[in-house]
Amino acid sequence: ASVSADNYVDKKVVPNVFPNSPQQTLSVEYEESGAKEGNELTPTQVHYTPRVKWEADEGLLYTLMMTDPDAPLVSEFLHWLVVNVRGSDLSTGKVVASYMGAGPPEGHGHHRYIFTVWNQTRSLTPEDYVVPGETASATSLVGRLMFKTVDYARKITGDPNPTPVAGNFFVAAYDDYVKTLQRHFEMLMRQINEE
Repeated sequence: ASVSADNYVDKKVVPNVFPNSPQQTLSVEYEESGAKEGNELTPTQVHYTPRVKWEADEGLLYTLMMTDPDAPLVSEFLHWLVVNVRGSDLSTGKVVASYMGAGPPEGHGHHRYIFTVWNQTRSLTPEDYVVPGETASATSLVGRLMFKTVDYARKITGDPNPTPVAGNFFVAAYDDYVKTLQRHFEMLMRQINEE
């Protein structure tokens, strides 16, 4: 499906999060609805892992990421990262950061939740999971907090001006489901502090 580049510019996804609009629209489907290049969904609607699909070359490897560039205190928060996906079959990939639904804090208005798919130049190894410019792996909460889409895309594509193969996004504001996510997040923070 074709991409409406204007939506990415209007919502300041391009050039703020990554430099170029995706080549195609990534299909992102939840139980009740799906991402439609900037439509509004609720945290309740998106708390389960969505089904995603894109037109892929079955001989290539891809990375799927989902981030929130509006997260408080950090420039971006990593919600999902799957690498070494052969074609568009997610089950063939390695889940580096498991799916975490939208959790915008109360009173913070709408956050953008952005899905992108990128071509990999090679198969990624655990050393490649380290967030560029940091020592933390994207598998950790610290890595999720330090993640930046464009930096990771440059790392895995080898392109200083990377273009996503596919993309999509939605916006979401606080609802009661966020309390459940916050409890989970607080538990993870306690585990880090105890280490």
